[in-house]
Amino acid sequence: MDYKKIDEFVLHLVEASTPERTAWNVEKLREGKKASWNYIDGCMLTALMEMSRITGDEQYFQFAGACIDYFLEEDGTIRTFRPEAHNLDDINEGRVLFSLYGHTGKEKYRRAADKLMEQLRQQPRTSEGNFWHKAIYPDQVWLDGIYMAQPFMALYEKYFGSGNYSDVIKQIGNVRSRMYSEDKGLYYHGYDASGKAFWADKKSGCSQSFWLRSLGWFAVALADLLEILPEGAEQEKLIRIFVDLMISISRYADEETSLYWQVPDQGGQEGNYLETSGSAMMAYAMLKGARLGFLEREFAEKGRKTFDGIVDKYLTFTENGLSLGGICLVAGLGPEDNRRRDGTFAYYISEPVVENDAKGVAPFVLAYSEIKRSRNLAQTMSGCGKRGR
Repeated sequence: MDYKKIDEFVLHLVEASTPERTAWNVEKLREGKKASWNYIDGCMLTALMEMSRITGDEQYFQFAGACIDYFLEEDGTIRTFRPEAHNLDDINEGRVLFSLYGHTGKEKYRRAADKLMEQLRQQPRTSEGNFWHKAIYPDQVWLDGIYMAQPFMALYEKYFGSGNYSDVIKQIGNVRSRMYSEDKGLYYHGYDASGKAFWADKKSGCSQSFWLRSLGWFAVALADLLEILPEGAEQEKLIRIFVDLMISISRYADEETSLYWQVPDQGGQEGNYLETSGSAMMAYAMLKGARLGFLEREFAEKGRKTFDGIVDKYLTFTENGLSLGGICLVAGLGPEDNRRRDGTFAYYISEPVVENDAKGVAPFVLAYSEIKRSRNLAQTMSGCGKRGR
């Protein structure tokens, strides 16, 4: 696969989208829902911002800004945002606000970030201090939520706050102590601090199985946080958690493709499949972690092999250009009136598998952005007559 085709693929998705209807939000397209402030678009806008930084192409940045502007009032009010839902997913799109504010200086972006941070201050918490994932999931901590909220919190502290990252560190530390399997080296998808959820183990409070994309969200959150946090004891705590996870997950890679399984510790079991979104997240985390020096250089090669495995297996030519397949549309735990979502192996392999959804496309583009960074660096060093390590 010519990597230039990937640039064309991303540009095609941008050109086929408007703020009212993004081509990568398959959930909304399927359900015919109107545009809203949501984490799916937020993931993709974050990826487009990275592409803009690396390529210098303002088209990515301008589109991301147009999408955010569609929802923002001058006082920072976010249209369609529902504070009463206490939904961590809705914090994620706010990550783009910091870049927009830094680039334009427009106060509406600062005001919107202030409102989202205030929302987090009011977010219900478990007795141990972790955010509930949503109001409809009382006392529940999901790995997904770490990605949705913690990088935003850290960015806010870095740019607009006092630089106090203790809350971020404590919440991730609680995840490590409550949701980590020493036997598998992996983290369970969810944890119910009350033990009342139907899917929760009565002793540990954890869900039954490991889900690749939830692990991917966690890995990406850690990689991004390590770039945000200053050097010191707090960063060191996250480095240890990050390195341990990357070492553990790499053991579960498919030998032939270097991709990871939807239920990662059950590779080859009937119904299980190699999944794109979580694999791309792991590729991104490994590539970025190695670039920043938190992982050994061998992880850059592991991440590159996983990315190339996705390209070989799931990136295909269609009448409309390229299509990225193998993406789990959605998965979750409960709520009480949806007992099909019970955290079992059978449940995770039952959810629809789709093409071109941002939950797969965005991490794929993020991983690609890391590859472009490495290529640009190699070219620069070659031009200077130097050799990389």
